[in-house]
Amino acid sequence: MTGYHVLEGEELSRLRDPTRDFALDVLSGLSEDHKKLDSRYFYDDEGSRLFQAIMGCDDYYPTDCEREILENHGRSIAATCAGAPLNAIDLGAGDGAKTKILLRALVAMGVDCRYVPIDISEGAIAGLVEKMGEEMPEVEVQGLVCEYTDGLNWLSSLGDKRTNLLLFLGSNIGNFNKPRARAFLRRQWTSLQDGDYALIGFDLKKDIEVLLRAYNDSDGYTAAFNKNLLTRINRELGGNFVPEKFRHYGTYDVFSGAMVSYLVSLEKQDVEIEALGRSFSFQAWEPVHTEYSYKYLESDIESLAAHTGYVIEAKYRDSKHFFVDSLWRVSK
Repeated sequence: MTGYHVLEGEELSRLRDPTRDFALDVLSGLSEDHKKLDSRYFYDDEGSRLFQAIMGCDDYYPTDCEREILENHGRSIAATCAGAPLNAIDLGAGDGAKTKILLRALVAMGVDCRYVPIDISEGAIAGLVEKMGEEMPEVEVQGLVCEYTDGLNWLSSLGDKRTNLLLFLGSNIGNFNKPRARAFLRRQWTSLQDGDYALIGFDLKKDIEVLLRAYNDSDGYTAAFNKNLLTRINRELGGNFVPEKFRHYGTYDVFSGAMVSYLVSLEKQDVEIEALGRSFSFQAWEPVHTEYSYKYLESDIESLAAHTGYVIEAKYRDSKHFFVDSLWRVSK
């Protein structure tokens, strides 16, 4: 069976109005002394497309590093999780290219595997489900359009006896600061069963010049990705941002260990947002924070697992030691 499901209405633990939530978060962020926009709103359909382009850039190393890991160690990962029917739950799946490497390893070992990609972008899920159905017809696919925790809770409500393998690849964990990363992983832990697994991608601390090139790619996709957030505000909230009046700026904070992204106003300007019924003033060269991408030491990874209820089963590294995929087991 192949398809996808939009979780809505009574299936959600509480009713949500995504546009209202978006508007309130924009109002909160742009009202602060140090303006910010929440990075989770990057991923509308166009944002998802642009992020796929970023991952294909020569400057952006994490994709190739993680692909190398999965190609070299996919069978080892699959062997650890084999033995029972499996849900491979892909959080923020993107185009699924790296996940397919692991799915092929699972299929080769005879694992009864259901692939469950979860994303808030219906366009991204619909495209991925169609593509996976064509390329891997032997794998059942059940896409979910919803927030991650809602998707996990919905799967849990089905009451089947499958082991879950949670996939959070591509260094997505780096978008959370350390307290939020702990909270996020613990939240997923509560929706998983004892003995389930999580495979998490961590971008390691490394030469700062390598980091700067990755987040200021020469093709300009990262800049377009950030500015698309302004375009989304225009489309969904009635804003009148002119994206060309802002520039993307990515830098490294040596104290926090994070790459930090900003949109910097190139001139003094006022921007109206109809849905909020107000305007916001920007000074020339005033920054708007859009994203953190935290980098890890191996000791950070060990501490994070220990404090969130997981046991590290294995660590898999690329040949440059730029990246780690860490396989964790849920302990309850």
